[in-house]
Amino acid sequence: MKTLSVLFFALLSFQISRAQVPLLNSYPQAAATVFLDFDGAYVTGTSWNWNGNITASPASLAPSSIIEIFNRVAEDYSIFNINITTDSIVYLAAPTRERIRIIITPTSDWYGNAGGVSFIGSFTWGDETPAWVFSQLLSNNIKYIAEACSHETGHTLGLQHQSTYDLYCNKTAEYSTGQGSGEIAWAPIMGVGYYKNLTTWYNGKSAIGCNYYQDDITKIVTDNGFALRDDDYGDVTDQANAIPFDGNSFKINGIINSASDQDMFKLVLPVSLNLRLFAIPQHVGNANAGADVDIKLTLLSVMSDTIGIYNPSNLLNAGVDTTLNAGTYYLVCEGVGNLNAVDYGSVGHYFLTGNVNAPLPVHYLKLKGKEANNYHVLEWKVQADEYIKEFEIQFSNDGISFRKLFSVGSRETSTAYMPAGNTKIFYRVKAITLADEIGYYSNVISLPPGPKYHTVRLLNSSIKNIIKLYSDADCNYTLMIPNGQVIGQGKIQKGLNSIVAPGNVKGLLLLRFVYANEVWTEKIMKL
Repeated sequence: MKTLSVLFFALLSFQISRAQVPLLNSYPQAAATVFLDFDGAYVTGTSWNWNGNITASPASLAPSSIIEIFNRVAEDYSIFNINITTDSIVYLAAPTRERIRIIITPTSDWYGNAGGVSFIGSFTWGDETPAWVFSQLLSNNIKYIAEACSHETGHTLGLQHQSTYDLYCNKTAEYSTGQGSGEIAWAPIMGVGYYKNLTTWYNGKSAIGCNYYQDDITKIVTDNGFALRDDDYGDVTDQANAIPFDGNSFKINGIINSASDQDMFKLVLPVSLNLRLFAIPQHVGNANAGADVDIKLTLLSVMSDTIGIYNPSNLLNAGVDTTLNAGTYYLVCEGVGNLNAVDYGSVGHYFLTGNVNAPLPVHYLKLKGKEANNYHVLEWKVQADEYIKEFEIQFSNDGISFRKLFSVGSRETSTAYMPAGNTKIFYRVKAITLADEIGYYSNVISLPPGPKYHTVRLLNSSIKNIIKLYSDADCNYTLMIPNGQVIGQGKIQKGLNSIVAPGNVKGLLLLRFVYANEVWTEKIMKL
């Protein structure tokens, strides 16, 4: 009779709460279920009841707060074949060994001072042992509560903490705090994610020891009998889905469900058109709060040649604004790492919105350059209908892969740079708009290599024994044969110099000079 009365009490409280808590499901077709219980609960007969029965008070959170918590947790578990729910009936209908209840409550005095607590692996126990998140000890902070819900659920699915260690394998922190600041600040879900915007699954050193790496995603799948969700879009051009237009615009919802997943889309333009596109991760607030994926877009030609790569370094979203000629193109959407996070856990939902034939906010950006007094002088003209936040000067050694050189203010239209090296340099300018923080690129130009600031002039490049040369500065030299073996080294002085080459070596010799940060090599033939 005791068991029946407890069950009746639980069902009664569930029915009352159904009128108060929004009934939400993230993936209702899944059997595996996580129940976020905000209603309060009476818990008895579990491993938590060492000091008697527990009556947990309701969380007393506003419906909008419950929805945000649900959305954050649902996104953390979006790649798995598992349903996050706030509906008690859905929970009770799930298989007993494929479900867990997370009780969100201010009642914590029975346990102690902790944000939450759970038993590792309890998801499959089948005995109604719940996990706990103590909302009042988390200051009723919505993000903190959501992070704790995902963290404690991870424990029930078999995960340990992600910890940090020093070079000598001494544990420096039980909970990894991640790194970085701003939108791309990152921490692992199984560390402490309260203070970072981006929290993801991780493959790192666990609390068990510095030589024990925990692959969060693989362990969740292998320990609990449910898999990742099926891939929604093809990964290669032959499997690309045509972009579905509604007039001149389109919207696509997708999910990146593994580090290797690439969603490929096909774009066919009958005439030359402007393309404007935004790729935005699923989020709950400003700065992509609650997102789990950092998105990169790549635009390919019909021959799969790269036209452009769009991946703002300090943002999780990406965008494309460009003019395309008539033809067929492919758009690749994928999750990537960034300055703080690795590619491994950059997974989750996103949506693409875009249109063609829309006016571009930056419709003219022309770059030109010249040499002047050992500097590369860059000048550009811009016409825009939106305010420019800044201009980013980018350079490349091959004209394909560009990197940031530096940024200048929105009022600047020229700059100068003293180059180094002995190869020509490619430049382009990226204008970043204030409204959407999207980049628009100029044309690419190239300028010759920078001059040597000090010179050595060989007086004879074919020698028998003596190399004669003139230097305009003191510098060091190394004489080598082509395989790198050093056969002589020393220092030459400003003015006329002679270097003796060993008599037992013939053929091509390499004479390398070093002055400050400059290094250059001359070739000599020894007869």
